[in-house]
Amino acid sequence: MDVTIEYLYAVVAIVLCIVLISYSKSDARTQPPLASGGWPFIGHLHLLANSNEPPYITLGNLANKYGPIFSLRIGVHKAVVVSSWELAKELFTTHDLIISSRPKFTAAKILGHDYANFGFSPYGDYWQKMRKVTASELLSARRFEALRDVRDSEVKRSLMEVYNKGDLKVEMKRFLGDMNLNVIMRMIAGKRYSSEGSDEREVRKVRRIFREFFRLSGLFVVGDTIPFIGWVDFGGHVKEMKKTAEEMDSVVCEWLEEHRRRNDSLESKMEQDFIDVLLSVLDGVDLAGYHLDTVIKATCLTLIAGATDTTTVTITWALSLLLNNRHTLKKVQDELDNHVGKERLVNESDITNLVYLQAVVKETLRLYPAGPLSGARQFTENCILGGYNINAGTRLILNLWKMHRDPRVWSEPLEFRPERFLNTHKDVDVKGQHFELLPFGGGRRSCPGITFGLQMTHLALAAFLQAFEVTTPTNDEVDMSATFGLTNIKTTPLEVIAKPRLPHHLLFLD
Repeated sequence: MDVTIEYLYAVVAIVLCIVLISYSKSDARTQPPLASGGWPFIGHLHLLANSNEPPYITLGNLANKYGPIFSLRIGVHKAVVVSSWELAKELFTTHDLIISSRPKFTAAKILGHDYANFGFSPYGDYWQKMRKVTASELLSARRFEALRDVRDSEVKRSLMEVYNKGDLKVEMKRFLGDMNLNVIMRMIAGKRYSSEGSDEREVRKVRRIFREFFRLSGLFVVGDTIPFIGWVDFGGHVKEMKKTAEEMDSVVCEWLEEHRRRNDSLESKMEQDFIDVLLSVLDGVDLAGYHLDTVIKATCLTLIAGATDTTTVTITWALSLLLNNRHTLKKVQDELDNHVGKERLVNESDITNLVYLQAVVKETLRLYPAGPLSGARQFTENCILGGYNINAGTRLILNLWKMHRDPRVWSEPLEFRPERFLNTHKDVDVKGQHFELLPFGGGRRSCPGITFGLQMTHLALAAFLQAFEVTTPTNDEVDMSATFGLTNIKTTPLEVIAKPRLPHHLLFLD
């Protein structure tokens, strides 16, 4: 009898083992293919930290091998990499709600005021509230139109400074960065930073702080992927983040104090800036436990840093592409001459008629999106994507760089062809409705500043090319290699020789 029972136990155990093995194999088949080459503890981090190429190229090469969806291990975390427009459409329609949250990173906690920065904060009531306030009070069509003169005057002022310098060589990152910084600073804090009429040390400090914000936000911190050694600050990045966070905080604290002093003294002001609006509309509102000042500081910083960096990066890539395709550069300037002329400076109302310029910007965003891996996301529920099971907690990496080079969608995908947006792809826009082109991301977590970014890119590029004949210092091609951080910047700074093509008096401010 005992022998019979033992025999039955043995049979049951064997059957259970077979079932479990079969289930395990079946479950593996329903998961996205796992890229080979993962190491214990660190997973595939060594592949993404390859200094010879940016991670979006590494991931693009892996997509060639494993397909448009595959999985990685980033330390202890699992991630899926998506590289096709069909899957992007499924993500931003069927699964948009459950991919609208962010993973919690060290940079977001330290530089984002413990996630009060709504660009870094998890999806929820607080994020929705701050996104709504920003959209209605700073980035709405009404507000945008009211601030048109700010953008026009800052572009004009920047061009005039180039004229007045007498030095024909212009370093575009600094030129464009200062221009964009002053535009968004006037919109948010009601002030500008320039060497003219400002403390030069303060100017340099502000520039440096926002450059550091973006550089540090894109750095790899070991503790984000291997938490049990997170107490070790490899490379000193956490220390740098804390220092930059303190400096940023002190700058914005000064702005808040200035606004409160002015409001207390009933000093009149023609136009409220965004800080004025936030002080008014957020007073007494439930802010998920955050202090009012913390929310204002975090919100202002994310908008300033985002608007300055991404727009500067896009215009720099656009000008680099034009300098490497001089026939295209000539077409842009011919269009400006035909629709605007040389008797006045281009303004925002002209952009609608500059269809070739708009095509150049779209093609730039296709080839060199400012964020080629989009923003980090995290699945908050289990779901099925592309026929595969995805578990809650999995991180999402959307490889826009790979998607935008899909030969099924784009003929000669590696070539700079603005004309494609005048014929075969003339109805494709960049605002998240066409999933084959998503430079600003998609779904409810897409970039809130799309309109601002496009308007500033069009206006600044048009004005610079109308005002100056542009070439490289040695008339050679521009180096197009990139360094990847939070945004995709040129490895080599873009320096150009700018010779006036408009009369000087057109740049005098009214």
